[in-house]
Amino acid sequence: MFDIKFAIVLKDDLPVWQKLNVTAFLTSGIVAQFPDIIGEPYRDRAGNIYNPLSIQPVIVLSADSQTLGTIHRRALERGVTTSLYVDEMFSTGHDVANRAVFAEFSPGDAKVVGIALRAEKKLVDKITRGARMHA
Repeated sequence: MFDIKFAIVLKDDLPVWQKLNVTAFLTSGIVAQFPDIIGEPYRDRAGNIYNPLSIQPVIVLSADSQTLGTIHRRALERGVTTSLYVDEMFSTGHDVANRAVFAEFSPGDAKVVGIALRAEKKLVDKITRGARMHA
């Protein structure tokens, strides 16, 4: 149905609260990059209005640290802009601090705990190879 795929890959050994937190942050980055991914507002039978949601499914995968590093590298090599969350961001309390700690690392030494991307389906599949469906 979709030629474009939206995937999130999470570090497999994160506590559940961190997986949920990272997923939310990474999703917001993809929505900021592709605002057209958001559909129309929802309306229930009583006429109440609710926020619009994504028009396409989000695939959530998991991987170990080494595979996440490889996925990060592949995305950079292929020029795919991603949302990225590094371990040190858990110790900050706001966006400015997140960006400051993020800037301390390069792709080779970043402790990636989550990455999200949206691109052509075959390209996303190649980049995320080695990750598995999140259980």
